[in-house]
Amino acid sequence: MYIPDPRYLNPGDNSWQLTAATFVGLQSVPGLAILYGGIVKKKWAINSAMMVVYAFAIVIVSWVLFGFSMGFGSPLHLGPGILGAIVGIPHPVLSQLYQQGQASVPLLQGAMPAFKFPESSLIYFQFVFAAITPAILAGGVLGRMNFKAWMIFVPVWSTLVYSVNAFMLWGGGWLAQLGAVDFSGGYVIHVAAGISGFVAAAVVGPRIAKDRKDFNPNNLLLALAGAGILWLGWNGFNGGDPYFANADAAAAVLNTNIATAVALVSWLIMDMSFIKKPSMVGAINGMVCGLVAITPAAGYVNGYGAIAIGVAAGVIPWLSMNRLGATKLFRKVDDTLGVFHTHFVAGAVGGLLTGVFADPTMLEYLGVKGPGSAVTGLLYGNPHQLLVQFEALVVIVIYDGLMTWGILKAISLIVPLRESQPRLEEGDMAIHGEVSMEPESADDEEWEPKTAESY
Repeated sequence: MYIPDPRYLNPGDNSWQLTAATFVGLQSVPGLAILYGGIVKKKWAINSAMMVVYAFAIVIVSWVLFGFSMGFGSPLHLGPGILGAIVGIPHPVLSQLYQQGQASVPLLQGAMPAFKFPESSLIYFQFVFAAITPAILAGGVLGRMNFKAWMIFVPVWSTLVYSVNAFMLWGGGWLAQLGAVDFSGGYVIHVAAGISGFVAAAVVGPRIAKDRKDFNPNNLLLALAGAGILWLGWNGFNGGDPYFANADAAAAVLNTNIATAVALVSWLIMDMSFIKKPSMVGAINGMVCGLVAITPAAGYVNGYGAIAIGVAAGVIPWLSMNRLGATKLFRKVDDTLGVFHTHFVAGAVGGLLTGVFADPTMLEYLGVKGPGSAVTGLLYGNPHQLLVQFEALVVIVIYDGLMTWGILKAISLIVPLRESQPRLEEGDMAIHGEVSMEPESADDEEWEPKTAESY
């Protein structure tokens, strides 16, 4: 029996939106899960991967119950002015899956066309973005955070931080009204995860001394496989955010790969110039920084802008990690995987450079280009765009940093934020009752796992 599509639905747009969302989902599971599982010390492989898997699962539950409506729904009027434009009214969205997806905000200065896919596609697409953000944040606290505390932290942080960020920039809120733009999450996702991960690392405290001294990857090729899934999955990350299978989606995908390749090469050049060796970990860092930096700009810049952002993403976070990271403050805060440098710094660089390189001839909606539907950067005669990009960055940093601190302090009144000392010594077997791979002999592993019953 043939069931016709609703008149509004475009099968091409709907198919691409669902495909792009699945690409982004693969970035978390298995992408980040195996990247983290491979790049950490062996005794933390299972715990690190589990933090990602749990975040992916719990976020979709909170997302459909209240998170999506808080990020993309009708404004919750908390008061006059700014207070009326920071978050949406929370409510479940499980009964509106088949209606037409709504653009809750004129994305730019002109009105955004109606979506050609159902609300369920939009909810799912936005979910995978919400899910990967706390998974990235986890990189700052790997190797010591109490898993029970993590289970509480993720849905609370996603609700009070991520959904608010999404509304302010993507849902028609305060920052969007100022004119700030974030094509696919440089601020909403990466700056948020980077600053929150750094604050969380400071609040939870450092790893035990021997882990800080020796935390070499247990399987670098596995980590590379996870990183590769991130790279190709990013085609959905940035390619899905025009919300139509149009020319801007194709440009965003190409720009993503150009900037990432340039950033990876730039990072390797920095490694070879100053450390004298091309490092695989360095290549992964450079790749991630390129992906992060192009994210806020992907559909707004042309190919030359993508190259410039790629160079900046390879050099500036490298200097941040290898120079700023050696200062007293950054030695004191144990940011396990350096998410401050690879996500906060890279996201900030990309967001600010969007205000420089945004090309008004790039963005296309249903063939409409030019004034009133475009974002124009400093290089094309609009210095105001760089100003509002900076203002948005400051707001995200202050709000997210303070909220993350407050959430963790509140959770600490319920459960400890850190695992106990015996569990920190033992790792996966003590916490999860399993290990990623049994050693072939006593010489293959520095620790001997106890049985789960011992705990």
